[in-house]
Amino acid sequence: MLALTKPARMYISREILAEYRNVLARPLLGISRGLQQQLIQLIKNRAQTVRPSYTLKVTNDADDNKFLECADAARADYLITGNQRHFPRFWKSTKIVSSREFVSLVAPHLPI
Repeated sequence: MLALTKPARMYISREILAEYRNVLARPLLGISRGLQQQLIQLIKNRAQTVRPSYTLKVTNDADDNKFLECADAARADYLITGNQRHFPRFWKSTKIVSSREFVSLVAPHLPI
């Protein structure tokens, strides 16, 4: 939840929020409907929504381009993903990092 607190700021797009809804609803995860709604509401309340102005075709997985589009629209410093192999190391001025790497960069005092 570090990305939902200062000094970090989380950005989402409508497409990303829709994907989060779909992922949280996967039966395999076993997340109750109520908790799904709470998590989505927390993200909506804390994240800033951006509207990418164009579509990209950069990543190996076409579904991942929405994250670069969002990062670009937000002028984000970091894009945090557990799936780095689908992304370039950098996109313009955005560095693509794992959650572990992000914590070590912005909050090195926290145990990982």
